[in-house]
Amino acid sequence: MATLNVNIGSLRLKNPVMTASGTFGYGLEFEDFVPLDGLGAIIVKGTTLRPREGNDYPRMAETPMGMLNCVGLQNKGVDYFCKHIYPQLLPTGGTYIVNVSGSSPEDYAECAARVDALDGIPAIELNISCPNVKDGGMAFGVTTKGAASVVRAVRERYHKTLIVKLSPNVTDITEIARAVEAEGADSVSLINTLMGMAVDIEKRKRVLSIGTGGLSGPAVKPVALRMVYQVAKAVKIPVIGLGGIMTAKDAIEFLMCGATAIEVGTANFIDPAVTIKVRDGISDWLDQHSCRSVQDIIGTIR
Repeated sequence: MATLNVNIGSLRLKNPVMTASGTFGYGLEFEDFVPLDGLGAIIVKGTTLRPREGNDYPRMAETPMGMLNCVGLQNKGVDYFCKHIYPQLLPTGGTYIVNVSGSSPEDYAECAARVDALDGIPAIELNISCPNVKDGGMAFGVTTKGAASVVRAVRERYHKTLIVKLSPNVTDITEIARAVEAEGADSVSLINTLMGMAVDIEKRKRVLSIGTGGLSGPAVKPVALRMVYQVAKAVKIPVIGLGGIMTAKDAIEFLMCGATAIEVGTANFIDPAVTIKVRDGISDWLDQHSCRSVQDIIGTIR
C-alpha cells in the first residue's frame, strides 16, 4: 500500500484528508460515522476571543451545485472551548486544529495565544476573511496589508504550526499568499467561500438574513483548483486545497495541482462518512497506479 503521510510545516499528518472548519462541528458530532483518529486532521468550527451569537435566520440556502451560508461564526468563545470542548477531544486520538477568527489583529493574537497553551492542539488555521471592524467592514483577507497585519500579530504570540485560510474574493490571490508567507505563515489553505446571493421571487427579496453569504460546494471547485495551482507555484510553504471536494477524484485533482493536503467541507452535510471514503479512494488510486506514496502525485499536473 502507498504511504499517505504528509507534512504541513512541522505538523505530520497520517494522511492528507482534513475537514473544513464549520462543516464538521468539533468532530465529536461525527464520532458515530467516522473514526476520528483515521483522518489527517479535524479543523474545528470557527473560534473567536469572545462568544458570538451569529447572524439571524435564515442563514443557509441550497443552490443547484452547493450551498450559501451566513452563519456568522456562532460560537461560545475560546475560553469555553479550552475548558469544555478541548478535554473531550483528547481521548479520541484525533489531530485537531482550531480555526481562529477575530475582528482586529489584537483579537486574533489573543485568541491564538490561548490556544497556544493547549498541548494537544498542534496548529491553528487563521480565518482572515472576517469583517475588519476598524476598516469599515472590509475583510482582512482581501488586501496584502490587512492579511499581513493579522499574521504578524499572531506570529508574535503563537509558536506552533500556523495555517492561513485565504479568501478567493480578491484580484490576485498569489499576492495575498506571498504576503502571509513573508510574515511567518507555515502553510496556506484555500479557498474560503465565494460571495453569493439567493433570491425568493415570490417574496421579491433576498433569501439570507443579511442578503449575501458564502458559496461552497461543487460549483466552486474549478475556481478553487485554479487558485490552488497558482498559489502552489507562487509560495514555498505547503498549500492545503479545498472547495467543492466531494470524492477521492476531486481530492486527487487538488493534490496534482500542488496541494499537500485537502479539506472536505460541504460534502460532510450530504454524507457524514465522506472523509473516510475520500481517504480510502486516494489510497486505492495510488495502489492502482503503482505509486509508492501520495508525495508522488503532488504538484505533478502538466
